[in-house]
Amino acid sequence: MEEALKANAILAEYRYTMSPAHSLLGEKWILPEPESVASVRRFVHDVAADWKATEDVPEIAELLASELVTNAIAYGSADIPASRAIRITVGKEERFLTVDVYDSCTAIPRMRRADHMEISGRGLAIVKDLSSEWGWTLNPYGKSVWFQLLAWL
Repeated sequence: MEEALKANAILAEYRYTMSPAHSLLGEKWILPEPESVASVRRFVHDVAADWKATEDVPEIAELLASELVTNAIAYGSADIPASRAIRITVGKEERFLTVDVYDSCTAIPRMRRADHMEISGRGLAIVKDLSSEWGWTLNPYGKSVWFQLLAWL
């Protein structure tokens, strides 16, 4: 708990630069533990469903958020314990649902090509293929990796 509070204090200075059309629908902080992924999946699905996102958007958002959070847990600054909390936000920008996963690692995410027998290495490719748009943003305290889905017509 103390680790999460320290991380929250450190990261409190980082604020999203949102366009005036962007609305924050939900925010969740997690510790970087594999058990947290299920909680994030439920959170993102529920926010998308509560805001009446169309068709399969809640399920797709849940899957893509799971991929980004898994990467943040696996690669996000294990050597800096006080700032290891991961923040997930869900927002609405015009017709798009935006999910942003923040961690304290400044390493740029890179897509790689996994061999057919590998059990990992496909997460960003899945995000790229299923989202309307995706990307990452570096800041002085880490990075955000985000995706958007067309969710409202």
